[in-house]
Amino acid sequence: MIMESDEYMEDEHILVTGGAGFIGSHLVRRLLDDNRSVICVDDFNDYYSPLVKENNIKPFLSRKNFKLYRVDIRDFNSLKGIFSSNRISGVVHLAARAGVRPSLENPLLYEEVNLKGTMHLLELSKNVKNFIFASSSSVYGNNKKTPFSEHDNVDKAISPYAATKKAGEVMCHVYHHLYNIPISCLRFFTVYGPSGRPDMATYKFTKWIDEGKEVQRFGDGHSKRDYTYIDDIIDGVMSALDKQFKYEIFNLGNSHPVELNYFISVIEEELGKRANITKLPTQPGDVSITYADISKSKEMLNFQPKISVEDGIAEFVRWYKSSK
Repeated sequence: MIMESDEYMEDEHILVTGGAGFIGSHLVRRLLDDNRSVICVDDFNDYYSPLVKENNIKPFLSRKNFKLYRVDIRDFNSLKGIFSSNRISGVVHLAARAGVRPSLENPLLYEEVNLKGTMHLLELSKNVKNFIFASSSSVYGNNKKTPFSEHDNVDKAISPYAATKKAGEVMCHVYHHLYNIPISCLRFFTVYGPSGRPDMATYKFTKWIDEGKEVQRFGDGHSKRDYTYIDDIIDGVMSALDKQFKYEIFNLGNSHPVELNYFISVIEEELGKRANITKLPTQPGDVSITYADISKSKEMLNFQPKISVEDGIAEFVRWYKSSK
């Protein structure tokens, strides 16, 4: 059910956690270009090189409607200070420890950042007009029914990362129920594109193939992912931010799963180089397919992904070459 939404006042801010990251920096740019006032919260941690995030955020530092706070979302008192000293009308909570495989190695860190950090944001957001929580397709686990629907049971996570995202959705519902916070939980499906994280498959495969190094492929290459281009994801986030719902969960995916072997071949084509593939066993926590049913997002968010994997990889490779 869509609620009535007030116009954002000029002196009100959208708070973006993880705003110096891949998705966050693209969202910040879109918000600033839309003449919104943006507060970015990021701790610039060393999950990957902090210099990548510094470069992501550099173009915004001179924008008059942009504020940057170098704060860890586990630091409740610092977050409280940000909320008390700014008029925050909306929150887009993207900050998290990401990745399935790293969560197997350090599950306690994932619990601390992704759960405690999310609770800190919710506790401070009781009066905001809209709260957007970045969830993940990983919550579906090895769901045998495809495409994945928001109505599917997601009680059988197969990685700590997935479990923290499902728990975050549940906690969002608790705070909506208790404090009537309008909340949308967005399940992202394998986001890729320019400025993509260096730990993600698109970047790693491109770099390995370009440099003639071995490409580590887990499994037989027949696994499928619903690769979704960053601009399409940002369209969905902006729509959720502007429409304002009571409590809803939305899939944001391209809804066209692509086999890993084909994905690698598209990168090969764009680079004009062949991949030297090393076959490795399927990893614990990996799923065989992700596939988004986006009928709800189409209806309620007017979400219409436009970028094919071929066009998206072409854009990514152009960016990769220009950033070397």
